[in-house]
Amino acid sequence: MRFSLLLAAATATSFTAPNARTYSYDITSDPEALPGLCDTVNQTAGYLRVTSPGSSNKNYFSWFFESRNNPSTDPVLLWMTGGPGCSSEIALFHELGPCKINADHKTTTTNPYSWNMNASLLFIDQPAGVGFSYGDSKVKTHNEAGVREDMYYFLQAFMKRHPQYQKNQFFVFGESYGGHYAPNTAWRIIDGNNKLDDSSDFVKINIVGVAVGNGLTQPSIQYQYYAQMAYNYSISAVGKPAISLAAYEQMTQAWPSCSKSIEKCQTDTSSCADSQSECNNAMLAPYEQTGLNPYDIREPCKVAPLCYDFSDVSDWLGQDIVKKALGVNTERVSSWQSCNFQVNGDFKNDWMQNQDWTIPQILGNGTRVMIYAGDVDFICNWIGNKQWTLALDWPGNKEFNSAPDADWSVDGSQAGWARTAKDFSFVRVHNAGHMVPLDQPKNALDMTNRFIFNKHFTTGA
Repeated sequence: MRFSLLLAAATATSFTAPNARTYSYDITSDPEALPGLCDTVNQTAGYLRVTSPGSSNKNYFSWFFESRNNPSTDPVLLWMTGGPGCSSEIALFHELGPCKINADHKTTTTNPYSWNMNASLLFIDQPAGVGFSYGDSKVKTHNEAGVREDMYYFLQAFMKRHPQYQKNQFFVFGESYGGHYAPNTAWRIIDGNNKLDDSSDFVKINIVGVAVGNGLTQPSIQYQYYAQMAYNYSISAVGKPAISLAAYEQMTQAWPSCSKSIEKCQTDTSSCADSQSECNNAMLAPYEQTGLNPYDIREPCKVAPLCYDFSDVSDWLGQDIVKKALGVNTERVSSWQSCNFQVNGDFKNDWMQNQDWTIPQILGNGTRVMIYAGDVDFICNWIGNKQWTLALDWPGNKEFNSAPDADWSVDGSQAGWARTAKDFSFVRVHNAGHMVPLDQPKNALDMTNRFIFNKHFTTGA
């Protein structure tokens, strides 16, 4: 968390936003080379180009896979990896995508638990500079206003180029810093839908739900629970605390000052970078000094700085045949990287901004919301995520708080616990870290199918 050669001739789909930005979307993938690259389903890849007056441009790369079931009626799911600054290809190959990369780093194997078993998947690399996306250094997206605006126009352009999906149910999923991205994107879609009229050239996006996995959504509540996760809960989960008692006490004592700085950030953006620095040093650093994986309290950090080895993804995507099939602009993007830490730093004033304000408005639109969290992740842990959902100020607060944490099982085995009231769900996924589909692929697919098809999270349902 804390961390363009066009091969297929195509007419660009273009929009001009009220702020005079121009959005132009091209399918750049090779229609002959792409099929079978990661799955046998129909797929496309392309770039959204964003041009601003008086400046240069941003170019967002996306990769789309049709559902293996019935793409004409199955939902369409947008996936947004967080960071900020990390590529969605991490999730594509290591979590929920149609294929896994083999040990040779040159070939792939079908993923039987891919989320495109029953939904079409749209992966986006954003902001510019992430993954295969690129842009000029003076054109930066650095906050949620910029993210949600660009993502709204990206989806408008995508639906225009793929009109067969305009009536399909649409879902936004985000992970980690996607706890900022996904609710904002969903909110912008709803706001755009509400402003459409018969004379508009835009399309109504049939948004039905938004989900966030191990996300950072309300720092003012979530940061308070780092000490508890690393000490008290760690004892019950793995048999010993992840940090010393002295570190626990140090983190607890640091919370009032951290909390005050986060609250100041909500009304004074110029203070947000200082709040991020203070709180991360006080609440995250003691854990990181243990050498444990911040994304999974059960294991050590194996490969710095992300603790996981993503070399298989960089090697596979680095093949000329792959880049050619995807239509990657190799003149601007020489190689794929898992995360761009310069982009990460650009969001220093956005990090501590609470984004929970979007949720009541999304729910008020009749759009379903699911917050889920693997229960051995430290960095965006389940305790803090559950607490902000309980504290959320919305009409269903009392009903949600009084609802039970019901057992959720898959094939007779405990998968986790789920609490639901009035289209709002919190799901704790048992024995999963920050990347739930990586650790619990079968259970993650079951969870997603229950959410997108609106089935209860009860045993045997």
